[in-house]
Amino acid sequence: GTQLLGIKAVVAKSFERIHRSNLVGMGVLPLQFKPGQSWESLGLTGDELIDIVPDAELAPQSDARLVITRADGSQQETTLTLRIDTPIEVDYFRAGGILPYVLGHLLG
Repeated sequence: GTQLLGIKAVVAKSFERIHRSNLVGMGVLPLQFKPGQSWESLGLTGDELIDIVPDAELAPQSDARLVITRADGSQQETTLTLRIDTPIEVDYFRAGGILPYVLGHLLG
């Protein structure tokens, strides 16, 4: 599948509606922990390498894989929910945000 390199993402327990849509508008992927999951429960310290593998279609509310590589080389995987909630938001995100999306359409 396609690999999104240099992806910008925010992972949170929950999003306020306006914050979530602002992230998508800036071309940032909002991802939400599954219920009962958090940075704390995963034991993250900030020293880890984090890889995010979203659904190739970026389907609204689809599952994404979070791959954690710890300093000692051990890996842990968990599942997140992609909080791109509508098909138009998928288009915005793919374009790099609302501004590039609108400019792309204006310039045709």
